[in-house]
Amino acid sequence: MDNENAANDAPAAAQTERDSSVWIPEGGASRTRTGRVTSNKMEKTVVVAVDRLVRHRLYKKIMRRTSSFMAHDELGANPGDLVRIIETRPISKNKRWRVVEIVERVPQVTSLKEVKET
Repeated sequence: MDNENAANDAPAAAQTERDSSVWIPEGGASRTRTGRVTSNKMEKTVVVAVDRLVRHRLYKKIMRRTSSFMAHDELGANPGDLVRIIETRPISKNKRWRVVEIVERVPQVTSLKEVKET
């Protein structure tokens, strides 16, 4: 009983925005990635950059590789936001991913005048 109350008393800031129309399998059967939004200049589409670390076969140095995915976005993510994407059926020629949740939002600057005042 105490555990149920503890789950409901979670702070609102820890809650993330989720797209309720996307069904996520429980066993982790589908591929999910987490990355930063680099562009949202299209309607309902964002470009997400996903980093991964790989080890060089010969020199054993760890290198950072970045892949970018075009993802369908119903939540309204902005550049710099950390989002979770899930693989889905082909939506268009280049879109095979859908934004499931916005994990972390970046504060948006509306004008250069605000930056100079602060």
